[in-house]
This record gives sequence, structure tokens and C-alpha cells, in this order.
Amino acid sequence: MKDLFRLRRAGLVEYACAITRDRAAAEDVVQDAWVRLHGSDAFAAADRPEAFLYRTVRNLALDRMRRTRFERLHFTDHDAADLRAQADEPTPEAAAASREALRKTLTAMQALPQRMQIAVQMHRIEGARLKDIAERLGVSVTVAHELVAEGVERCRDALRRRG
Repeated sequence: MKDLFRLRRAGLVEYACAITRDRAAAEDVVQDAWVRLHGSDAFAAADRPEAFLYRTVRNLALDRMRRTRFERLHFTDHDAADLRAQADEPTPEAAAASREALRKTLTAMQALPQRMQIAVQMHRIEGARLKDIAERLGVSVTVAHELVAEGVERCRDALRRRG
């Protein structure tokens, strides 16, 4: 899968960008597709893996576009402020669960190789684009994407583990 993804990445981003009309959103869609399909039994069993990959990107891009359109139509700035105010007061159980998830995520982040840790932090925390991450680390955009995707997957695995 990694080879297919590496070969088709630029085309996948262009394909997603045509749907989302937002290059940053397209990059995120392609990354999400990689994370979802990496190690997926359905992808491994696909007769036409390239078509499966493009269909997944298309579906994720359409979902993102619909969600964005829905949010614009149904949420005003006032609604967003109300939602943020409600979110500022979590239940004690939710607060404890959040603290535990944060602890696990920080532990997982610290265990990542340095370049992967930098890539994940820049992309997921600082909001940096893959192009900027690639420049900072002196790697290609594809390698930067792989570092972020693998790092995010490792953090998700840590959150899934008990204890």
C-alpha cells in the first residue's frame, strides 16, 4: 500500500482538492485516507486497490465538504460561542477521561522518533502544512506525510490500549 500511496499521493491530493476546493483540506483528506486504509483488511483484499484508494479519498472529501456546508448553514458565530461555552464546563468524568487521554497521548508522543514527533507536533498541534514540515525536516512532502500519518497512528494505538 505504501508504494501505491507514494506513487499516487500528488494525484490524490489534486483529486480531493477538486472536490473540497481547499488544498489544505485536500491534504488532510488524503492523510485521513492513508490512516484509515493502512493495515485495513478491506484494502488488502481489494481487487483494484488504486480504485479503492481513490474511492476512499472521494468519499472522505465529499463527507468533509458536506460537513463544512452543514456547519456554515446551521451554525452562526453566536451558536459557535454557545457551543464553546458549554464545552468549557465538562463533567468530572469527562475531565478525568480527557486527562487520561492527554497523558497517554503525551507518553506516546515522547516515545516517537524525533523527526516523527516534530512532524506530528507541527501538523496536528501547530497546524503547519506538510510542505512546511518537509522543508523544516529536509525531506519530501511525501515523507513528511508518512511521518505524520505513522505518528498519529501510533498515538491512536496508545489511546486504544488499556492501562
